Amino acid sequence: MLNFSKINILLIYLIFFFISIFSILNFQSKDKTFINKKVNLGLDLQGGSYLLLEINSDSLVEEKIQSKVIPLKKLLKDNNVNYSDFKISSNTLTFKINDIEKFDLIFFSKKENIVNPYIDNFRSFQLEYKSLDNNYVRVFLSKYGLLTINNAALKQSIEIVRRRIDDVGTKEPTILQRGEKRILVELPGLKDPERIKKLLGKTAQLNFRLVSDNSEFGVDELISEDGETLQISKRIVMSGENLVDAQPSIQNQQNEPTVSFTLDRIGAQKFGRATTDNVGKRLAIILDGKIISAPNINEPITSGNGMISGNFSFQEATDLALLLRSGALPTPLEVVEERTVGPDLGEDSIKSGVTSLIVGFILVILFMFYKYKLFGLIANTALIANLIMLVGVLTILEATLTLPGIAGIILTVGMAVDANVLIFERIKEELKTEKSIIHAFDQGYSKAKITVLDANITTLIAAIILFTFGSGPVKGFAITLGIGIITTLFTAYFLARHLTSLIVLRSKNKEIKI
Repeated sequence: MLNFSKINILLIYLIFFFISIFSILNFQSKDKTFINKKVNLGLDLQGGSYLLLEINSDSLVEEKIQSKVIPLKKLLKDNNVNYSDFKISSNTLTFKINDIEKFDLIFFSKKENIVNPYIDNFRSFQLEYKSLDNNYVRVFLSKYGLLTINNAALKQSIEIVRRRIDDVGTKEPTILQRGEKRILVELPGLKDPERIKKLLGKTAQLNFRLVSDNSEFGVDELISEDGETLQISKRIVMSGENLVDAQPSIQNQQNEPTVSFTLDRIGAQKFGRATTDNVGKRLAIILDGKIISAPNINEPITSGNGMISGNFSFQEATDLALLLRSGALPTPLEVVEERTVGPDLGEDSIKSGVTSLIVGFILVILFMFYKYKLFGLIANTALIANLIMLVGVLTILEATLTLPGIAGIILTVGMAVDANVLIFERIKEELKTEKSIIHAFDQGYSKAKITVLDANITTLIAAIILFTFGSGPVKGFAITLGIGIITTLFTAYFLARHLTSLIVLRSKNKEIKI
């Protein structure tokens, strides 16, 4: 039937007004916030920072090669392959062996090979070797071994970057992989890009080591924050991977910014044993190879809680806590490209987009009113309601609006008009054959439904595909288009239909032209 029940009518308008409330939130003053929800503007609309980061995997390759030394020597010894003149470089291992054929057999064995594991997805071994003169061989990472390391480092780096940026509070950042070694970061509305660069530029490799000039593990000479040269044992008491949480704090007595940290069970045990055995000694806290603090161990610390103090400002303490919470990067990140979009450019983009929307909207309204008169007015009312609901849903989702997103809204206007045109033209055909006006309108809506649904559902599928496989601005376009299709169907088949029924039922004994 053309008309709805009273319950359905109530439900229609409740849904409309509920969503409309959220669209109004975008116009509230920053000082008087009723509900903290609004549509976020993308980089192209409000300005912000664009960073292209690149991982430096040289250190990872070196670590991987060095980690193979002991297992490789053991493999050779267990299989009675004599070796000599073992040399280690940054990315290769070179040595002399007496039986190359036997070495080849055990080196490329697929059975429980911890020295040279087989990479199933690439059908390749992690390591390769090259025969040299005088029975020398050079062992190095294969092409796919390097690719595996890069991929793992890149995925981990993306996750760490995401954690750090989320902790800063940037709304709707874009963080994407670009190629084999690069990460794209877009930060809309960022006011302090230098701070982000500093946060992303630190690997945050944290370790605790004793201050000692006589260690069986060897010593490193490092300079503290105070300029003091200290002899630091190479033995790591505990690393940052044992940290569960880190928060900035203020010491009550000195009013000095510090970082309080909490350790996991294993870390608490390690820290407890180290502080118990070394009371009276100094413990250096080292971040990325630099001493940030070297306090005295006055008493055993067995609670799993500790404090890092130094010459910090509160902002520096906050950033340090953020770095420790988010975890260490597997490798340093280098900024290879940096762009800043100013707010003025963003304002120009907004003006251009809004102007296009308004012009298109006015032309559509004039056309619909000219073509369908009173029913064109209903279609225009539904169109306005459609846009209000679209903005409301975007607000509920706290979605990011970009220039392509505005294009999606403009396309929604066209889709909404198309739905009403199809319905009205179908009603025209029914009025030529039907004697009952009510039945003609009812049949018009019913028969046009399949056509309208087919057109909108196919477009919705395209939007879903764009959202799934697209990135950045493409996703913004897909979101507004997808939501716009849903709100179009709601306003055309519920809101506009109810308004139409009010006119038709009041004019059932009169001639109606459409």
